[in-house]
Amino acid sequence: MRWTLGEDTIERLLAERELQRVPLARDMAKTMLASAESHLSSVVKIRDDDPEGAYALCYDAARKACAALLQVQGLRATSSGGHVALKEAVVAQFASTPEGRPLRRLDQMRRRRNVVEYGSQPGESVTATELDETMSWTAEILEFCSQVMARLDMF
Repeated sequence: MRWTLGEDTIERLLAERELQRVPLARDMAKTMLASAESHLSSVVKIRDDDPEGAYALCYDAARKACAALLQVQGLRATSSGGHVALKEAVVAQFASTPEGRPLRRLDQMRRRRNVVEYGSQPGESVTATELDETMSWTAEILEFCSQVMARLDMF
């Protein structure tokens, strides 16, 4: 597959072995997107009792939806590229479009999730307002990924 938007970034990530080519797997991408949607549904159930866990699920939902976008292109982040390569790839390809702007929040979500999960600040908490905003971003990312895959006639 040839990329038009973000071509230089995709080729660089492939050359640096932060992304790899994999067989195009529509069923796997569909499963990943369904898992992302399930995560977002779970967030609603645990948000009041476990806001930090809910935040992590929001990020995981957004990440899985973006990984599904790569999967339908025959791409996957490697263990050395990880979440950062995934973010770079989808942002380079899609975030310059008006519809793709929610993807720009992915790195902010990743960084905040890392602080909440691994930070050196004991008791680091997620506020209800922050979680509401993140849930909204996550829903927008999932909707965007779903729409792009449908437009590409993937499902």
